[in-house]
Amino acid sequence: MAEGRTESDGLRIADPRVMRALAHPARIEIVEYLNDTGLSVSATEVAGMVGLSPSATSYHLRELAKYGLVEQAPSRGDGRERLWRGKAHSLRIDPDPGESGAQAASEALVDLYLQRDHARALAWLARQAEEPSEWREVATIMGQRLLVTVDEMRAINDKVRALVEPYQVRKRQAAPPPGARRVTVSYSSMPDA
Repeated sequence: MAEGRTESDGLRIADPRVMRALAHPARIEIVEYLNDTGLSVSATEVAGMVGLSPSATSYHLRELAKYGLVEQAPSRGDGRERLWRGKAHSLRIDPDPGESGAQAASEALVDLYLQRDHARALAWLARQAEEPSEWREVATIMGQRLLVTVDEMRAINDKVRALVEPYQVRKRQAAPPPGARRVTVSYSSMPDA
């Protein structure tokens, strides 16, 4: 039910039913983890990460699969353990303007993502004094105001995507360089009112 995908843009989500199915903090974490890592995991393995029981996590995985956001993966052995994997390396929320309920579903889903990013920033600020100085020096929260055309904005977005793409967890997890940590890079570009 989730729409098509392209390698650079990820899986396009335009259907408001899919957006509503994803609009749950645990589901967002599950899909993000599976898409980030490319791993095939059981509900039990994911449960601790999202703070739910294996049965609740299994329910969320089945719902995500129903909407085309995850899929069952081949078994690791005897076939008794059900494994799941992501269907794309990323998601792109892209509602169809004329579809009933699409805008509201999109706003609710994006609001959850923004709340999570905000919580991550606050958590960083609360613990930064305990972090090594080299990480404190490179962490940044930055905002820039630009004056650009549509084509320039597209070019900036493409350059940012190309800049961070080689560092994705999925591409580096097998052999991370010494001292590497997972970091969150939040980026948005949108016209001001």
